[in-house]
Amino acid sequence: MRDRGNNPKSMFHPRGMGRALRMSLGSLGSPRGFSLIELLVVIIILGLLAGLVGPRLFGRVGQSKQAAAKAQIELFGAALDQYRLDVGSYPPSGAGLDALVKNTNVSNWNGPYLKKNLVPLDPWGKPYQYKCCPGDHGDYDIWSLGADGAPGGEGESADVTSWSAAK
Repeated sequence: MRDRGNNPKSMFHPRGMGRALRMSLGSLGSPRGFSLIELLVVIIILGLLAGLVGPRLFGRVGQSKQAAAKAQIELFGAALDQYRLDVGSYPPSGAGLDALVKNTNVSNWNGPYLKKNLVPLDPWGKPYQYKCCPGDHGDYDIWSLGADGAPGGEGESADVTSWSAAK
């Protein structure tokens, strides 16, 4: 007489294991997929969520770039102050911020004054502007022209400046 899988020892036999697997899967419910209506409802709900939440999140990207530019300008200010302590004056406008990473034949230069040996670009990929000795708003002026690369602007296109970075 053949064993039909009712014996617990037969579950370890390949035929017995298949029967046990079929029996346990059958108890989980019928294997049915999602209907087209159910899929459409889920897609519509996801679309509504993306439409409501997405603009709020993407609006923060511009704010974070503005904050990053302000932080970099503050770091440039600290590096310029260290340069002035070593050399005795701020670098002239002609030398620009590059004087913080390479010596332009200045005595007592003890740089580089930035961690990396290059002057970073602003968050929009454009160089920072520098005017010195004196600047229009202080000993020196550093500014970024914002996302549009033109003076002035509002929002993400607004200029980020050293004289208003503390605001």
